[in-house]
Amino acid sequence: MRVIILLMSLSLPVLADLAAGKQAAENGDYAAALEELLPLATQGNVVAQLNLGIMYFRGDGVPQDYQKAMQWYRLAAARGVGAAQSNLCMMYAQGLGGPQDYKEAARWCRMAADRGVAEAQFELGVMCARGFGGLQDYQKAVQWFRLSADQGNVDAQVSLGRMLVQGLGVTRDYAEAAEWFQSAADQGNADAQLSLGIMYAQGKGVPQDYIQAHLWFNLAGGGGNSGGVKNRDVIAHKMTPEQIAEAERLAREFRPKADR
Repeated sequence: MRVIILLMSLSLPVLADLAAGKQAAENGDYAAALEELLPLATQGNVVAQLNLGIMYFRGDGVPQDYQKAMQWYRLAAARGVGAAQSNLCMMYAQGLGGPQDYKEAARWCRMAADRGVAEAQFELGVMCARGFGGLQDYQKAVQWFRLSADQGNVDAQVSLGRMLVQGLGVTRDYAEAAEWFQSAADQGNADAQLSLGIMYAQGKGVPQDYIQAHLWFNLAGGGGNSGGVKNRDVIAHKMTPEQIAEAERLAREFRPKADR
């Protein structure tokens, strides 16, 4: 709602310039995008400031410069732009543009998370789970992971599944864990596919099913997870040739979904 109100309050020429800058960036004409966005950002337009931050962060049409990216992000973040707050959080957490600072990362992440930014909610969950920035709290980690996972964030879905399997900050629940792994696996996440394969192999949270286990192990391996290949080969020794053929057919027909 904040963004919608902000954009509606802009004059028509400003909206036109923003649209032109956005279109130029999408077309890969970063010089034109910079020409449209820089004057607006300098005049205090938060949308332009956010997009300039992204350009400097990526090095799109300008030399990659984390310090300048942080400067533009900070201007937009100070005026409540959740995406800018989230990007600042990530940069502080990773030590990009300055020393790694989890307390500062947590401060910006909390602002963005409270505004519903899924990426910030996930990052805050990671900080709570690992104790970064003095935030060790498994229950809060679960809460943030769940909020982000509900918005379709795949990494949060995997992390929530792991918390449920281990019973960290929440009552152990294999069935719910399997549901979150399934959601992320359907979207092509190799870590989730490996975890889902393990659950099918062991019959935890789902009926034991070697065909499904082989399927997900196979997909995980194809996605770059070496554990998938190893587990696929192990489970194959417990299967008939017909079962292996069926699992391989399902793997060939698999197409990632957009989200759950």
